[in-house]
Parts: sequence; structure tokens; C-alpha cells
Amino acid sequence: MVGTRRRFLATAGAGVVASLGGCADALGFGGLSDDDFDVGMSANAFLPEEHVVSVGDTVVWGNNGSRGHTVTAYDAAIPDGAAFFASGGYADTERAREDWHERGGGNIPPGDVYAHTFEVPGEHPYFCIPHEPAGMVGIVVVEE
Repeated sequence: MVGTRRRFLATAGAGVVASLGGCADALGFGGLSDDDFDVGMSANAFLPEEHVVSVGDTVVWGNNGSRGHTVTAYDAAIPDGAAFFASGGYADTERAREDWHERGGGNIPPGDVYAHTFEVPGEHPYFCIPHEPAGMVGIVVVEE
């Protein structure tokens, strides 16, 4: 099941948010099992905080917590030539922050996932906008 979803997310493009709403009752709190994602989102943390992948891999974040989160790259810190990534499909960190504060844009509700395919090697730091002050930051390390 996981491989099929990841293949779908990869072909659907970077920045996909997919709903798994109907699965919540069957899978328990948050509606996701550990097999549904690579990086989980708890109350104030990405688990694991560091995730290592190869060039071309798709990372799936899953909100298995009880409140909304975002996945937002620090655009000034990602490698040169790397695609910016953010739940909500924003062009940069500033726009993602503005939209979150104006209308909750980029929200990944409990039970949903977000995916991004990494094409450039290096360190790709990111954070959750509403929980950044509590230290909810992570990094994807992309290796060749």
C-alpha cells in the first residue's frame, strides 16, 4: 500500500496534500499508521527530526497528531537550485508565513499527508509555522 501511494504522490507532483479522512476510525488517533509516512508530526516535533534520502526520493510527512501543522522550507537555507517546498504550494517562506497568519494556509490537518520529491543533494531544513517557536524544525538530507 505504501509503495503505491508514494508512486502516486511522486507522479502527481511535488507539494501534494492527500486526505486519508475515511481511515481515521480504522487506524486510530490521527488516522495514520507508521507505514503511511516517512516523517511524523507530533504535538511540537517532526519525528524523526532528520531524515536521509537519495536524490529523486519522495518524502511523505504524516500528521498523526491532534492539531494542524505545516511543512515549510527555509528558502534561504536550501541548496542552490533546489525547489522550494511548502504545504500549500507557496513560492517562498515569506508567502507561506503570511498566508498561515492570514487564513491558516498550508495547514495539514490530522490524518493528512504532504509529499515532496527531492532532486538536489544537500541539506533541506524546514519547519512548522505555528510550532516553530516551540522548536518544531526538521531537515531532509539528500545524498547522491
